Amino acid sequence: MRSLLLSPLRLPIPNPVFNFFNSNSIFRFYSRPSHYLRSAITPPTMASPTEESVGVARRCWINFKKESTFALYTPFIVCLASGTLNIDTFRHYIAQDAHFLKAFVQGYEAAEVCTDDDDAKVGISELRKNIVNELKMHDAVLEEWGIDLVKECTINPATAKYTDFLLATASGKVEGVKAAKLATPFEKTKLAAYTLGAMTPCMRLYAYIGNELQVFLEGEKNHPYEKWIDSYASEGFQASALQTEDLLDKLSVTLTGEELDIIEKLYHQAMKLEIQFFLAQPLLQKAIIPLSKDHNPAEQRLTIFSDFDLTCTIVDSSAILAEIAIITAPKSDQNQPENQISRMSLADLKNAWGDLSKQYTEEYEQCIEKILLTEKAEKFDYGRLCRTVEQLSDFEKRANSRVVESGVLKGLNLEDIKRAGQQLILQDGCTDFFQSIIRNENLNADIHVLSYCWCGDLIRSSFSSGGIDGLDIHANELIFQESLSTGEIIKKVESPIDKVQAFSKILMNCRNDKKNLTVYIGDSVGDLLCLLEADVGIVLGSSSSLRRVGNHFGVSFVPLFPGVVQKQKMYAVSDSSSWTGLSGVLYTTSSWAEIHAFVLGS
Repeated sequence: MRSLLLSPLRLPIPNPVFNFFNSNSIFRFYSRPSHYLRSAITPPTMASPTEESVGVARRCWINFKKESTFALYTPFIVCLASGTLNIDTFRHYIAQDAHFLKAFVQGYEAAEVCTDDDDAKVGISELRKNIVNELKMHDAVLEEWGIDLVKECTINPATAKYTDFLLATASGKVEGVKAAKLATPFEKTKLAAYTLGAMTPCMRLYAYIGNELQVFLEGEKNHPYEKWIDSYASEGFQASALQTEDLLDKLSVTLTGEELDIIEKLYHQAMKLEIQFFLAQPLLQKAIIPLSKDHNPAEQRLTIFSDFDLTCTIVDSSAILAEIAIITAPKSDQNQPENQISRMSLADLKNAWGDLSKQYTEEYEQCIEKILLTEKAEKFDYGRLCRTVEQLSDFEKRANSRVVESGVLKGLNLEDIKRAGQQLILQDGCTDFFQSIIRNENLNADIHVLSYCWCGDLIRSSFSSGGIDGLDIHANELIFQESLSTGEIIKKVESPIDKVQAFSKILMNCRNDKKNLTVYIGDSVGDLLCLLEADVGIVLGSSSSLRRVGNHFGVSFVPLFPGVVQKQKMYAVSDSSSWTGLSGVLYTTSSWAEIHAFVLGS
């Protein structure tokens, strides 16, 4: 069991027992402290940005943020950011980019001709001139290097795919749109919008990459690609990217929902082609990413470990079970069948959950503060961290015993739990990550989920509903009699010590014919020991207690992308990426897309 907190939730479970809810009912349930619970289920009274209040350009960028992450994590960009990119690779990129920019000039020319909006014409003309100037700089660089673009730099397939796509769009060859429909000035303005829909993501992506890479120039003397990074991080280029987005929004105002869908498809296709463009640059050096490429399936086994609650999920599983208990609880005046497990009344159950939650929250915070009162480590001290975390382990086990003794889990129906699991919302990108590993038969990878969850059936049904059946689940289990919970728990994983022991046992049971490359993904203090034991420990989210405890014992928290770039820089010197456990360094991220890009690539 992990931290608990009273907080509202509605379970979207299509079953008569959940008709207990009405449009105004908001329950408060047993769950975890605020640094764990980050519910993405927005109460109906809370305002959230609507699609109408966000322009199509911004909406597309948000919707396809995953692709921007994949682009950032391409070996070409990582090597460039580290300053170790081979100059011949960069020369090839510049030459290919010249082909790219020429197509951009033609795209802007076509959009300028098509639009009947005078202000839009002026804006597009300015953007076209900016690209012409950038192309002149490219030509000057190529001339300085003695490269004849026509003779020496044949356009490669990845570059051609984007330029062909852009020019086809600009000429009216748009999937789902008949050419005859683009004959009138009004219809031609739609074509201008479609064309910008295929160009805007490239501008925004380069602006994003420029901003992300600028941090690597700080304190770095003579970074070989400083000018390239500065040019895309410059105020001028950022303004051009924003201007392109504004023009796309302006030209899209009168479009129908179906036509906006076309723009979204064009935007997405352009993003994917940009990723392929970066991936097509011929590296003349080894890159440390994706991590799966760095390991040899014939000699190594990639073992992925993950926590479940609030690492994979948006809502904590203890909250789900508490909510099911409350929704299905009998009213005080209801007679319960003699042959069924006796349950607490609704009023008593609410009070019991409330008392348990309050006691847990108070004692958890006291436990963390007590840990932080110990002497602060001057450097990473794993041994003392383990001994200190035993206090938290004892506390978690006492809390679980109180839950069992209270009887709040008695009478839960197994089918209700499974149905809740099927409806459980996983973090964006989590399902794609696990599915990609399972589907790749050549990867030689295992996935283990280590969880404090009271009911492994909830986890299994959650993953199974997403088509993920190849995971090994290590969690506690509720005991059932004729599909009804007795309220007792088969306790397997209750504490940080239990988790790290399960972690070690799994690795010990692996065949010794291959070396394990381990990755652990977690979000809380309960994951800290496993995170540190793994070759790569990735912290998802921003748990303050995890960072406070980690820092107290000398653990360093490094954002994942800068950590990867630093590793690439080291790799260029020592020819070894050296991902090893117990280094005292953990890598932080806020998304599964970034984990996917790092481990598997695009």
